[in-house]
Amino acid sequence: MTTISESLMDRREQARLGGGQRRIDAQHSKGKLTARERLDVLLDEGSFEEYDMYKTHRCVEFGMDEQKIPGDGVVTGWGTINGRPVYVYSQDFTVFGGSLSETHAEKICKVMDLAMQNGVPVIGLSDSGGARIQEGVDSLAGYSEVFWRNAQASGAIPQISMIMGPSAGGAVYSPAMTDFIFMVKDTSYMFVTGPDVVKTVTNEIVTAEELGGAATHTKKSSVADGAYDNDVDALLDLRRFYSFLPLNAEVNAPYQPTTDSFDREDFSLDTLIPENPNQPYDMREVITKLADEADFFEIQKDFAGNILVGFIRINGDTVGVVANQPMVLAGALDISASRKAARFVRFCDAFNIPILTLTDVPGFMPGTSQEFGGIIKHGAKLLFAYAQATVPLVTVITRKAYGGAYCVMAPKHLRADVNYAWPTAQIAVMGAKGATEILYRSELDDPEKIAKRTADYEERFANPFIAAERGFVDEVINPRSTRRRIARAFELLKTKQVQEPFKKHDNIPL
Repeated sequence: MTTISESLMDRREQARLGGGQRRIDAQHSKGKLTARERLDVLLDEGSFEEYDMYKTHRCVEFGMDEQKIPGDGVVTGWGTINGRPVYVYSQDFTVFGGSLSETHAEKICKVMDLAMQNGVPVIGLSDSGGARIQEGVDSLAGYSEVFWRNAQASGAIPQISMIMGPSAGGAVYSPAMTDFIFMVKDTSYMFVTGPDVVKTVTNEIVTAEELGGAATHTKKSSVADGAYDNDVDALLDLRRFYSFLPLNAEVNAPYQPTTDSFDREDFSLDTLIPENPNQPYDMREVITKLADEADFFEIQKDFAGNILVGFIRINGDTVGVVANQPMVLAGALDISASRKAARFVRFCDAFNIPILTLTDVPGFMPGTSQEFGGIIKHGAKLLFAYAQATVPLVTVITRKAYGGAYCVMAPKHLRADVNYAWPTAQIAVMGAKGATEILYRSELDDPEKIAKRTADYEERFANPFIAAERGFVDEVINPRSTRRRIARAFELLKTKQVQEPFKKHDNIPL
């Protein structure tokens, strides 16, 4: 028996070495953890249960039958994060550059199937050069099997990708179909075709970092939702992020006990909105002052700064926040902001996360670049997402809510459940100056008359009371009481039920 036990330990030790100490040292020299070290940081200590540790590839071409390494370049299994279960796979760059083979894909597919069967999220830690060339179509078939499972799992269980090294070619499409993608600065990149191919085909000279690094995908392409300085910071924050999410679409997000009273009042909110309607203020300040213990996990912080999205807790429960940001483009909606918010609203609705909308929007961004880029279709994505959402919806209009942008930001007419307005709210077709210049065009040569007309329009329409008189706003509230109001609203709405018409699926304006 002793001999058998020793043999088992030797096999495990060999598997845990992956591609060997030399390659492990090379991984460390780049500032990267190994696949197993990453799981040690991500998961609760001692919780990891590994599957298929000894699985190897079946390829015999190009001398591969003489190069078999246990695990075949990916570590798979399940563990817990703060006591809550999660299925994981972590690609091992020390084994064939983390390239995906038929058996590598089988290992990933196994944990994805188990995750779906048991209603548990999947987290993938990607560090792969792409398809294993020696396996040809078998590798491509493996990718396709993973992609199919990503699509089946979408909306059923949360799927999270952490890009911690290269992710090239077919390797990018599995993360692209997951709910959230995070990256590590300087050591991770994503692209369909690398710099060499780009140079050959288009004559463009670009580095891997410029083409697909974290800065590119968090600031320009919006492929990634956030980036971190190193592996450890990324994985620790991923643990925090995971605490906001439910296990699947049939259960609620976990309750987090808090000492922050739900009826706490913040008097600084009463004076937050500037007297000058054209002067900005930071909507992040509103969000953090409403959240339990000022904890706001922001998504896509570096992209489309004119709208803020992310997760907070109200009275211990997870809430998704969508908020216009007057500090950037005056909070106007453009193509990027519409796509960013629509995607977030769809995720929250899929996983039963209530949505708080904070509105201060002067309209849609004008200009040929916006119109030629399809602002109509992209704005419709956000409109469609809100109109379809069946989770509890609470909206607070803090200042401007003008024109079509008012219609998009979860008004009562899109079936938001509770709509509040601060006394500073201005709900109208457009701003007073623009409206006056249209209504009284014949008087434009008389500045005094126009000034009086503008003042009259502001007094009559640039306030929340016309909307309140019509029932489009449920109550005009003191800003200081906002946390209590929304906490009570969300508590009441926990039993909300909506009957939807039969359909195979919708046709969102993609």
